[in-house]
Amino acid sequence: MNWSIKMDALHFYPAELLGGVVAVVAICGTVAYIYRNRRRCRQGCLDPENFKEFKLVKKTPLNQYAAKFRFALPSSSSILGVPVGQHVICRGTDSKGEEVIRPYCPITLDSDVGYFELVVKMYPQGKMSHHFRQMREGDLLAVKGPAGRFRYTPGQARAFGLLAGGSGITQMFQIVRAILENPRDKTIAHLIYANATLDDILLKEELDAYASKFPERFKVYYVLEKPPPKWEYGVGYISKEMIQRHCPPPAPDIQILICGSEGMNRAMTDHLNALGYTPNMQFVF
Repeated sequence: MNWSIKMDALHFYPAELLGGVVAVVAICGTVAYIYRNRRRCRQGCLDPENFKEFKLVKKTPLNQYAAKFRFALPSSSSILGVPVGQHVICRGTDSKGEEVIRPYCPITLDSDVGYFELVVKMYPQGKMSHHFRQMREGDLLAVKGPAGRFRYTPGQARAFGLLAGGSGITQMFQIVRAILENPRDKTIAHLIYANATLDDILLKEELDAYASKFPERFKVYYVLEKPPPKWEYGVGYISKEMIQRHCPPPAPDIQILICGSEGMNRAMTDHLNALGYTPNMQFVF
């Protein structure tokens, strides 16, 4: 190619036009650069095969046995990259110094940039509980993921019935947040949340705030084994009658999600089967 001819040809164009062309090219290049970097950032910080370490920047006790842990991501614009309904795998050491690995569901979404949060119930004899109990701000947590069989997408159901026990609320809380904080999502969610005592209810303030702000789209019903005086919600365990009263009835466009202990999950499945919910309407985390 004869570049001298090409350059000579430019003299036939007004300087203003050439300046405009150069400006457009520069703007396009800048937009492309920003877009590529934003896409790269939106891919998330996790590796499904290899553990990465994240620094604990804040530890907030919630009750005698539970705390909220906030971890910093690599930059203030980074996202964790966990699809709604899925979880991460955390690695730590137990009281004997042996490696232990457990799944945890973040209560944050990818709309929360620069950090992610876990709510952890630390059982007295729990192996991973020991690791979290010993963690101090500035310590590192090894995390990989995402993992899980469930992934929420807006519109996949007209309504959800959410049955949670204890720390199983984290899985449900993430889904509730995704539904209610998306103005285009019209899904309805009914949560039944079981615990032993009032103090054991995790994220109660946040759940009550959502129920107050979105009364037509989200309702929560608490169940306690040992309720305080003048308790206005359920007593004992989640029963078939409670599900019938507080969850959407069986239909092709509804789903019932369950997250609790193995015993609770089995009992809930039996209740749902007896009430006519088909296997396609049920999901156990």
